[in-house]
Amino acid sequence: MTQIRSKAMLLAVLAATGVITAAQAADLKIGVAEALSGGAAQYGIAIRNGFQLAADEINAAGGINGNKIQLVIEDEQGKKEEAINVFKKLIFKDQVLMVFGPTLSNSASAAHPVAQAAKTVAFGTSLTADGITAVGDYIFRNSVTEADVLPVTLKTVTAKAGVKKVAVMYGNDDVFTKSGYDNFKKALEDQKIPVTTTETFAKGDVDFKAQLTKIKATNPDAIVLSALIAEGAPIMVQARQLGLNVPFIGGNGMNSVKVFDLAKDKASGLWVGSPWSIENQSEANRRFVVAYTSKFKSAPDQFAAQAYDALSIAAQGLRKVKFSGNLAADRTAIRDALPAAKHTGATGAFAFRRANDRAGKPAGYDAQQTPIVSVTKDGRFVIEK
Repeated sequence: MTQIRSKAMLLAVLAATGVITAAQAADLKIGVAEALSGGAAQYGIAIRNGFQLAADEINAAGGINGNKIQLVIEDEQGKKEEAINVFKKLIFKDQVLMVFGPTLSNSASAAHPVAQAAKTVAFGTSLTADGITAVGDYIFRNSVTEADVLPVTLKTVTAKAGVKKVAVMYGNDDVFTKSGYDNFKKALEDQKIPVTTTETFAKGDVDFKAQLTKIKATNPDAIVLSALIAEGAPIMVQARQLGLNVPFIGGNGMNSVKVFDLAKDKASGLWVGSPWSIENQSEANRRFVVAYTSKFKSAPDQFAAQAYDALSIAAQGLRKVKFSGNLAADRTAIRDALPAAKHTGATGAFAFRRANDRAGKPAGYDAQQTPIVSVTKDGRFVIEK
């Protein structure tokens, strides 16, 4: 007994002096469910990279009160069914403390109810469709809604590019692109901008010439486009091939440097709004862009930046939690701590605001941030002020 007490006292002394802090530190398991294959991987891989960069930096700086963040990363393939399966695995088998993701709003509408029912925080970093946080009080996001961004984008384009009438194209089989269309439609009505025609397409389509030919015949000043980059970039290319050289006004799904890879010399003239721009010269953003480019040998996009900031936002809440080892209690403690988190990072100053469910009662938490409007010129995004 004397030997046991002596060993315990020695361990206590070593811990107090910091000698065994690193060895005794626990891992905080955080789930990351993103599309790492399939069409949505254009976003998901950058998101994973953003999380990995943030985790490495946080851990190198001492972690969360001495505890290291351990990312448990799964590929949800951009599919509803797979997102549900991945969320179940992370929450019930891997027993993570919280889950980031999934990549697409379409998948989140299916997977987030799993997290809400399990009383586990689900935190979206790329989800901008309406109603995402209406699921419940365990649902968070730091991605600014299309409802907040699109009116600002439209107002800037009409002022800067002299746009008086527009044609509209949107994907009609996806929660995100349909929500984007709904918000574009409302903003166009509110700003009294006439619509010459509205055309639709579906995910996986590759030929858009019929819709674009109809649009060209109406002689619009710009094309409003609610699309993911996989369809949006080819739409821009085919429009230019048909002689439609008017500006495109895109939503969140088009705000990616991938547009330059996919549309190449046809990528100019795309207007987008977002809290993040690679051209933003704030100290926090410059530091992020340099670190990301150095680590991954490619430029970051909005989705990488939002993931990078999201882990730092979550860290603000995690540092306030006194982890008990009781998983259910720790998950609830994270939910309780997160709403007060504030952070100024690559995407600027951030705070949460409470969202309501469909009955008007308090539910989850949305992002409160100011959007930046940019336009593509000569292979880069240029901020318009």
